[in-house]
Amino acid sequence: MLTFRILSALLNYPAPELKSAAGEAMEILRREQVLAGAHLEEVCGLLARIEAMPQLEAESAYIETFDRGRSTSLHLFEHIHGESRDRGQSMVRLLARYRMHGLELQGSELPDFLPLFLEFLSTCRPPEARKYLSEVADIIGLIAARLRKRQSPYAAVLDAVASLAPGEANDGLRPVNAESEERDDTAAALDAAWEEAPVTFNDASLSAAEQELDAAIQGRRAALKGA
Repeated sequence: MLTFRILSALLNYPAPELKSAAGEAMEILRREQVLAGAHLEEVCGLLARIEAMPQLEAESAYIETFDRGRSTSLHLFEHIHGESRDRGQSMVRLLARYRMHGLELQGSELPDFLPLFLEFLSTCRPPEARKYLSEVADIIGLIAARLRKRQSPYAAVLDAVASLAPGEANDGLRPVNAESEERDDTAAALDAAWEEAPVTFNDASLSAAEQELDAAIQGRRAALKGA
């Protein structure tokens, strides 16, 4: 389904190509009718907004939304496991699923990155895609709630993605009241977070895949710290 591919593009770092293809993307969404009602209109509204927005402003808005703090991170398993070894094991299983469907990751990509997951779903048969999506629907819904609290237009995309899951599921996520949470994207909160000692899982008991994923996780942590 091209709808999943468009949702993936919206949640990726906004490339200039997204602006130029926004009109065509809106036409595809309306033609496929995978999204319905308010979800369709709100996602099309965000596409129109990005199309009209200066490129640097679009990039800055994305960084402020997803790269400051962890509560709105698009790395799904971070919301369940943080940076524990359990996250690495979950990603190894997800990576195996990707490879079973012929998808190979490039470079330092992490398999739990939501845009990558949506790109994967776009290659699956619709019933299969919805089944896989149901496994992480709770996480996506939580991120959406946090974005709504911040009045972010990106909340529309996360809500739209969650709406495509066939039913409620729970993948180990503890119930969280997003309304009562303190924001973690303030300067003080970010400083406190980066003072934490980094977690590492590099030991002889890890598989080669887990070692590779751990290195990628630590690389992302270093990149965010330097941003």
